[in-house]
Amino acid sequence: MARGYSAAYKSTLAQVSAPEAGLILLELTHPSLSEPVRIVNDVVDLVSNGHTYIGLPFKCVLPDDFDGQLPKAQLTIDNVGKELMAWIETTSGGNGSIVVFSQVMRSRPDQVEWSITMNLYNVHVTMQDITAELGFQNLFSKPAVKLKYRPDNSPGIF
Repeated sequence: MARGYSAAYKSTLAQVSAPEAGLILLELTHPSLSEPVRIVNDVVDLVSNGHTYIGLPFKCVLPDDFDGQLPKAQLTIDNVGKELMAWIETTSGGNGSIVVFSQVMRSRPDQVEWSITMNLYNVHVTMQDITAELGFQNLFSKPAVKLKYRPDNSPGIF
């Protein structure tokens, strides 16, 4: 999962006192939502590629990059609104939600430096915050076919 950053972004990451920091955009889609929820990890709204992202600080651990395991991420948002809790309750913890993480610079919001699409699962709610895990469904642990022909279920062919 190599990240193909632009030269300008790499330069900003390498600076000790960079003039600006990279921003993380989060786009959440779900069949029950009429349009995706878009937030930016900042206190100021941002327009990127024609979409307005609402400034809402959140904590996130971006996906790791280890051999032999699927990437996982973690998202934590302050539990501040009734609307979010109502949505979590009506969708059984956001079941079926898809989250797109993207990284941009405020000075170049239309140039996406890195992006990943993940599934939302394991939502945990406390009085202070809402935490969710993000990842992928492990398709390698699922059988390739629904029905296997064995002597106990298909005796006529054995």
